[in-house]
Amino acid sequence: MLSLIPLLPFTGFLINATLGRRLTKGVSGAVACLAMLGAFALSVVSAMRLLALEPGPGRVIDERLYTWIAAGSFHADLAFRLDPLSMLMILVVTGIGSLIHIYSTAYMHEEASGEYARYFSYLNLFASFMLVLVLGANLLVMFIGWEGVGLCSYLLIGFWFKKQSANDAGKKAFVVNRIGDFAFILGVALTFVTFGTVDFHELALKVAPMASEVATFGTLSIITLLFFIGATGKSAQIPLYVWLPDAMEGPTPVSALIHAATMVTAGVYMIGRNAELYAHAPQTLQIVAVIGAATALMAGTIGLVQNDIKRVLAYSTVSQLGYMFLAMGVGAFAGGIFHLYTHAFFKALMFLGSGAVIHALHGEQDIRRMGGLRKELPITYWTFLIGALAIAGVPLLSGFFSKDEILYQTFSTGHRVLWVVGAVTSLLTAIYMFRLVFLTFHGERAAAGHGHDAHGHGAHGAHGGHGQDDHGHGGHLHDAPPAMAIPLVVLALGSVLAGYVGVPHALGGDNRIHGFLESSFHPASGAADAHGAPGTVAHEATPAGTAHATAEASTPAVDAHAAEQTELTLMGVSSVIALLGIGIAAYFFLFNRALADSIARSFAAVHRTLLNKYWIDELYDATIVQPVKWVSDHVLWKVIDVWIIDGTVNGVGVFVRGSAALIRMTQTGSIRTYAASLVLGVVLVLGYYLMQ
Repeated sequence: MLSLIPLLPFTGFLINATLGRRLTKGVSGAVACLAMLGAFALSVVSAMRLLALEPGPGRVIDERLYTWIAAGSFHADLAFRLDPLSMLMILVVTGIGSLIHIYSTAYMHEEASGEYARYFSYLNLFASFMLVLVLGANLLVMFIGWEGVGLCSYLLIGFWFKKQSANDAGKKAFVVNRIGDFAFILGVALTFVTFGTVDFHELALKVAPMASEVATFGTLSIITLLFFIGATGKSAQIPLYVWLPDAMEGPTPVSALIHAATMVTAGVYMIGRNAELYAHAPQTLQIVAVIGAATALMAGTIGLVQNDIKRVLAYSTVSQLGYMFLAMGVGAFAGGIFHLYTHAFFKALMFLGSGAVIHALHGEQDIRRMGGLRKELPITYWTFLIGALAIAGVPLLSGFFSKDEILYQTFSTGHRVLWVVGAVTSLLTAIYMFRLVFLTFHGERAAAGHGHDAHGHGAHGAHGGHGQDDHGHGGHLHDAPPAMAIPLVVLALGSVLAGYVGVPHALGGDNRIHGFLESSFHPASGAADAHGAPGTVAHEATPAGTAHATAEASTPAVDAHAAEQTELTLMGVSSVIALLGIGIAAYFFLFNRALADSIARSFAAVHRTLLNKYWIDELYDATIVQPVKWVSDHVLWKVIDVWIIDGTVNGVGVFVRGSAALIRMTQTGSIRTYAASLVLGVVLVLGYYLMQ
């Protein structure tokens, strides 16, 4: 049954890719949506089968299709494996993916029939490759999905290929990801050379008894670092994050799919899948934590001043991914996956909500030209508000539980500086998300007319998308139609409820998600105690090479109580931070926008730096892109290609032509000459033998 889960959306891709131009939009959309809903149904059935198994390392369902590679003692199967970690992922990919497909049937309805089918074929293919990635039982099968989602991101980001910026964004995503993928391939090769296997379970069993590389940066550290470089490409971390904001050139549902349910979560998932390796490479974990925290902070500051509604959300995604890598880096693998899971709901909700706003405003994306939409778009407003509250970390919503887990684990493992960075990032998140809410939905409606933001990004309609006439902002606006509204409501419910699978001990819960995922992270350590220690994760290594203590087993009850008090205190701090951020945003962008503009003018240099994203793209262009182009033009082309390669080929031609011209001179056409040469030849041959 496992192979059917990615096969169903792949079948949808084949139907729309081959027959799409002959099908009506209704049929094309139905094929794509039914393929995803079928995959979701199979995922639910598979999850129920898995949950029926006894908790622990044996809670695994394997499906081997055939032996793919066999050479000596090495073999790699085309195999799928369902365990608690992959179960969570397939439910997220198929569940949220289905909602995005349904939403797309209305959002993309203005496209021509052929383009409509092409869009859904790409969307199905994207989901299929992501399912292969998360279900793969070994590194090579994962790599098929890993490369596949990279290809699909190129196709979907550049979907409106007649627009140059969309083409450029697609190519940028493709090239930047290839850089990370090269490191990933090297990591796979080194894993094979070192361990003789690429199977995740076998790798974990071989690595488990090994000593942690605390004092040295050994082979395990190199392997995990190469994998992490691959993850920085897929999951948009420093220095390979630059493709993700430009991915906004694609249709809005594509942004939701990339940012919430599929591609950008691949790097976080990959580290979780190889948690045993990372637990034995504490120096790599330290790098992961620092890069994650730095990315979260940097993207958070950029998000403060962006004016494109989708670009604010894009930098929010980069920042939240940094949070996930921070969790992984401090050894809180379950915390990172927990945030991945909750983030999928509220980030998909907010992207689809932004799409509903863009749809209602006939393509406008600049939040400075919005405002006053709360009453006219009530469904969009209330669902978007729930998503914003969740990502800000407001208590009792899903983001609160997963963010608190990450901050608590960071603090409790001794990474106080990183905790401060995480707390500041949390404040920034609340500010820029509610700046977005207030400028979009509150206040007075901005003056009519389209236009461009500070980066020249035009309206959605300019992408060649809906093909709607530019009606400006005048007239009555219509809220999201049912096909768009239903996914928004379902995702809003998820944004409220999803966090309750990880209610911490300090609040009277038992943090079920920790015990549930433990056997996936450390299959060699035996069954996990689902009730664990308060706020801790057994067996998860920290960058210092230590393990989180299990308070109930190894520390006095008073220490466990103190840990709970610490978590409650940190929870209170994060709640105050969230409410403070919302209050700051309300003061500047709801009640006193003139003051915000005045501050921006007073700190013009800082504002310009953030608005221009620290000029990282310009830096990369000056130090990497232009030098590579110069070398390509002046060395590779004009010297190596034209002079050496073409010169050699042309030189051979000239030599042959000249030689042929000389040889042709001997062919006079005179019989006497030929007879004389024949006689001369005979004389020479006879002379040679007579002289012997």
